[in-house]
Amino acid sequence: MTERAYKYRFYPTVEQENLLRRTMGCVRLVYNKALATRTEAWYERQERIQYKETSSLLTGWKKNKDLGFLNEVSCVPLQQCLRHLQKAFANFWGKTARYPRFKKKRNGGSAEFTKSAFKYRDSKLWLAKCKEPLNVVWSRYLPQGCKPSTVTVKLEPSGRWFVSLLVDDYTIDVLPPTKKQVGLDVGITSLISTSDGQKISNPKHFNKLYQKLRAAQKELSRKTKGSSNRYKARLKVAKIHAKIKDARTDFLHKLTTNLVRENSLIAIEDLAVRNMVKNRKLARSISDASWGEFFRQLEYKCGWYGRKLVKIDRFFPSSKRCNHCGFVMDKLPLNIRSWDCPSCGTTGIDRDINAGKNILAAGLAVTVCGADIRPDNHSVKGQLRKTRKGKKQKPK
Repeated sequence: MTERAYKYRFYPTVEQENLLRRTMGCVRLVYNKALATRTEAWYERQERIQYKETSSLLTGWKKNKDLGFLNEVSCVPLQQCLRHLQKAFANFWGKTARYPRFKKKRNGGSAEFTKSAFKYRDSKLWLAKCKEPLNVVWSRYLPQGCKPSTVTVKLEPSGRWFVSLLVDDYTIDVLPPTKKQVGLDVGITSLISTSDGQKISNPKHFNKLYQKLRAAQKELSRKTKGSSNRYKARLKVAKIHAKIKDARTDFLHKLTTNLVRENSLIAIEDLAVRNMVKNRKLARSISDASWGEFFRQLEYKCGWYGRKLVKIDRFFPSSKRCNHCGFVMDKLPLNIRSWDCPSCGTTGIDRDINAGKNILAAGLAVTVCGADIRPDNHSVKGQLRKTRKGKKQKPK
């Protein structure tokens, strides 16, 4: 059994939309108040407040006359947002995420309902305090016999409503083994270059709508804050962003699914994308390529279908190393897309294809014998951990 979320768009009635908007507003309020309380307790008394204490605070807030509207919505999403805040702090103290930030109204909102706050029967979904089922567009039905454990309702900045149903999906089967193995090198001009010599070009979805988005944002900047015309202009900008996101996500899903189906082993670099986007000259291109989402989809799909995903060290010189003799160049600027090996005499080495082959070789070495894929000290300078302090990672 594998946990899997099925996402659908739905069109709420006026009554349902008012209730869901009030629910999301209450969720946002409770989350922000709890975050402010935990932050204040730490900075003033060096005290860590846990979920149990914030749950008790929520009970007190509901008794407050000024916050009596918290009783008008389901209590389950309010408790769930406190659990999400607890998880966010656990990730922060575990140094795997940044400090939790306050929720903003302009980002839409979401509310999570557990089994006690919704009813699913015969492909119809009722939420707590809703008299009618949601008008869900069932683009695909849930697997027969699977019942959702949680339901998450989300409002996007573009005004679209989505519902996500989390189920234990027994229909996901391990794919039959194949003899193909591939190493992937990500880039900007070519989204990926494989060890097989194939290059998948980067669609650059953001650039296709950049001029249209720029005109819409310029129009938004001229509107008076708080006016109806500004709301309409903001909605127009949000819809363009949603169109870019949908196209990018659809392309990545098709690409990653195809890679997982065809290859039994996939080797990639463990890139720090968050650090790489700090480069102002390349930040927009890297974000548009969406390397982080690409790696995320590969990881969970390999887990679903029984494929092996190997991550090699991000400082391994995959582009500088000749895949024929192992010679490593001292310097290889980004503007040099092909080079000649001075050791073995190989000419016209494509840096991207060469990187894909080296990544696959390093991934196989890690898989077979757990070999250290870091370069030797005598062959490469500036590649060891103790010498990389202060240096920024650059895309291949």
